[in-house]
Amino acid sequence: MDASSVKNSSTKIHHLPTVILEKTVYVPDQLEDMPLPQLALAGRSNVGKSSLLNRLAGRKHLAKTSSTPGKTRSLNFYRVSPENFYLVDLPGYGYARCSKTERDKWARLIAAYLHGNTRLFGVVALLDSRHPPQASDMELIEYIQGQNIPLFSVLTKADKCKQQLRRTHQAMWQRLLSAETPPMLVSSHSGMNMDKLWRFFLDRHADYLTRRSGGV
Repeated sequence: MDASSVKNSSTKIHHLPTVILEKTVYVPDQLEDMPLPQLALAGRSNVGKSSLLNRLAGRKHLAKTSSTPGKTRSLNFYRVSPENFYLVDLPGYGYARCSKTERDKWARLIAAYLHGNTRLFGVVALLDSRHPPQASDMELIEYIQGQNIPLFSVLTKADKCKQQLRRTHQAMWQRLLSAETPPMLVSSHSGMNMDKLWRFFLDRHADYLTRRSGGV
């Protein structure tokens, strides 16, 4: 499924949810049963996860940003209120200049978090709109799908990519994911589609609560 599918035709968010960093996890032993539903954000190093979180929260320094890839080396649990769920920022992958030992450490942490997590209602794959599908992106997507975790796709940095190239990459991802519609384009810099993305997140959370209550 891709994030361009939004149930509510009115996507304007009149009041931004409050987003607060509540917990940081560096090693699998620190993982515990977090009490709230969770939506994870995954993507290559420097795809713009931290900038996206800051834009969604309406704060410049909630998540640390850097021009140097690989700065997010932990699981960061951001509590969304009043809806009461977590946005979970996963370590970026595909950073070639990082040691294999460090990359393996992050992979184990991510795998430990994802495996058997009954409160996780989806993973948002953040993909750089400037580039065609990368092997590391496909590895992540295949892993998530193999875990039977709902997967949603979003193309970032749309303001830095010419319209024709964006459409080409959207179509490529749509074909690869066998999606009914192309992935949503967003920009943390310009704010493009941020209200629509928030609405998508809130709708997925509402769907999860409905399923948990036996409504579906």
